[in-house]
Amino acid sequence: MSSRLSDAGKTELSLAGIRAIGWQVSVHSYAWSPPTDVFETDASFIVRLEVAGMRQSDFSIDVEENFLIISGTRSESPERRTYHQMEIRFGEFSTAIEIPVGADVSKAEADYEDGFLNVVLPKIKPTIINIKG
Repeated sequence: MSSRLSDAGKTELSLAGIRAIGWQVSVHSYAWSPPTDVFETDASFIVRLEVAGMRQSDFSIDVEENFLIISGTRSESPERRTYHQMEIRFGEFSTAIEIPVGADVSKAEADYEDGFLNVVLPKIKPTIINIKG
């Protein structure tokens, strides 16, 4: 794995075809990447993908090193069509997000509703050590 500072001042790292810019990572392959947001609340980090027309069983969520890898396949209608405009992507998709420091991956949860896949990574609660004296 290597890392460098880009012209924009963001840290970039590459790991076997994966390139990270901030938290979002682009994977060089034939798979497409759905629009993805990563944001945080007081209690957790949220990864949100916009990918309509799927079922929960169509997704795969894995952790590899310090990356959250979300992939799946959106099936196209089997009926033959002649497109005049085509912007909705079908087939395999994949996106990789660098897991933020302070996220508790062991307590992560995911849900899919209204075309959005939400992965919630709770923040690790700090341990307070009392000093006797």
